[in-house]
Amino acid sequence: MDERQALAAFAALSQETRLQIVRLLVVAGAGGMAAGALAERLKVSPSNISFHLKELERAGLITQQRESRSIIYRAGYDALGGLVRFLMEDCCGGHPEICAPAVAAAACCAPAGAKA
Repeated sequence: MDERQALAAFAALSQETRLQIVRLLVVAGAGGMAAGALAERLKVSPSNISFHLKELERAGLITQQRESRSIIYRAGYDALGGLVRFLMEDCCGGHPEICAPAVAAAACCAPAGAKA
């Protein structure tokens, strides 16, 4: 991820509803969620949720896929991981102990059998 992409991602996430959408989609996992379900969970109108979903998709943080009559939205795990890596790539300044807490926290998300 380059600086331009990171700025677009941070701009998209700097709004409360959009941050909540991304967090819901991360929890939803690979199954994702329909726009209507997201609107219902967040108690916002369909037009409001559509606006926010469009902004998140433009920033590359979520993806969409039509399934029957619904559009299912999913977290863009590669983009979200890239954003975290962008933030952390220079954090240590040659001192890995500085990043150790963040690396340990990331271990909670590692697939079974994988090492962080």
